[in-house]
Formats: sequence, C-alpha cells, structure tokens
Amino acid sequence: QVQLVESGGGLVQPGGSLRLSCVPSGSIFSIRAMGWFRRAPGKERELVATSSSGGSTIYADSVKGRFTISRDNAKNTVYLHMNSLKPEDTAVYYCNVKNPYRDYWGQGTQVTVSS
Repeated sequence: QVQLVESGGGLVQPGGSLRLSCVPSGSIFSIRAMGWFRRAPGKERELVATSSSGGSTIYADSVKGRFTISRDNAKNTVYLHMNSLKPEDTAVYYCNVKNPYRDYWGQGTQVTVSS
C-alpha cells in the first residue's frame, strides 16, 4: 500500500516561511494531479493548492501571492512553499495525489503560526 509521506510542518512566527514536502513511499502511476489541502480547527477541509500533470495550478484565494506549489516529477514529489504566514494559516496540511483510480492522502502535518 503506497503512502504519502509529508514533512516540513512546525511552529513559525507570523510573517515567517515554511516548506512542506510530500513523497510517495512507492510508485504511483498515471498521476493526474498533486496538491495540498488543509483543515483548521473547527473548519472543513479546504483546497490550498493543486498542480495538474498538464502544468496548470490552482490556489485558494486566501493563499494567492503567498504560497507556491511545485513538483519534482522525476521523484513524484510535491512541495508547498509558504511565505508571509498568518495565524489563520494554522491547520493540519494534507498532501493529495490523484490518478484515474483513486485519491492518495498523507497523514497530515501540523502548521502553527503564532508569536
């Protein structure tokens, strides 16, 4: 069973930066999209950013201009570069990989933005 392994979360002050990484533990074929979601306390899970295999990207309005999603297709790795972090970015961040057969999810990594 392939799992998505996330890293890079932690505690950061407002205005700071973090980079999240996600790499599958095995091979995933025919990837259509890779992305990040988050769930803040008391809220529904929401899309943060996604990158299709065709090269298009989608960002939540709340992170546009601050977050950047990037991929290393040779390694099937996806990154989320987060700048100018705000307290409202505090959440558990989940990696997601889609192929025609199923969705893969990571276990989640906590990001806390606080002074």
